Amino acid sequence: MLSIAGGILLGLLVGSFLNVVIYRLPIMMEREWRAQCQELLAGDGNTEAGGEPREIFNLVQPRSRCPECGAPVRAWQNIPVVSWLLLGGRCASCKASISARYPSIELLTGILSGLVVWRFGISLETGAAMLLLWSLIALTMIDIDQQLLPDSITLPLLWLGIAVSLFHSTASALPFADLKSSVIGAMLGYSTLWCVYWLFRLLTGKEGMGYGDFKLLAALGAWLGWQMLPLVILLSALTGAATGLAMILLLGRDRQLPIPFGPYLAVAGLIALLWGPQINSAYLHFTGL
Repeated sequence: MLSIAGGILLGLLVGSFLNVVIYRLPIMMEREWRAQCQELLAGDGNTEAGGEPREIFNLVQPRSRCPECGAPVRAWQNIPVVSWLLLGGRCASCKASISARYPSIELLTGILSGLVVWRFGISLETGAAMLLLWSLIALTMIDIDQQLLPDSITLPLLWLGIAVSLFHSTASALPFADLKSSVIGAMLGYSTLWCVYWLFRLLTGKEGMGYGDFKLLAALGAWLGWQMLPLVILLSALTGAATGLAMILLLGRDRQLPIPFGPYLAVAGLIALLWGPQINSAYLHFTGL
């Protein structure tokens, strides 16, 4: 129980950092793209269009502050979940409302981190599984907000999955892949969605998904092996189709509006991580294979 509680506490702390990543990383990418365009068009990329030095903006600087009044968030105001409850969901300075999404992400990260520890115990591979989990949470929320899966997360995640496969033990409870299955999984993960993308584009003239989806499935294939890819693809497709249909029928969403596919891949990948071998075994038993 102590190990599970430790996993939850660690997840709460990491969830607080993930809120920063989810908010700031797309802004950092947009600023970098803008700077590159300015460098190509006129300048050296070190100044804004008006010639003013660019503000330092990364995952560390500047300090977190209220978007309404600009008051800095102090340490006691940044305790995961607790601070939001103590402040009544409002800024301590101007009383502006603070979205419940922030403590929700912290709580979700804590619960899922505790679930990973409960499922697999404490080990170095469990630590790797936590990194995979946290990356999937960040990617999910960024894709929901921006319809974007940053290379700065998906590509390191892919290579880390291959690196973990080098040291994976078959005696481990975690369903990580061996090196051969990992490399094949990365190749098949990318190429499968690449083929779907181009088939859909040839048939409809539209883009059905982004390249970030290819890289995310490649990363999941690198971590879990090619054997888990059918389960991940099936679960993500079914979940995405059901959710999209429900949003159209129940919420009146315009069917022409794109729906990010990354969150469904991430959820399917998490399910495969936690219960993939059991689901595959149950399916094979049910079909008599």
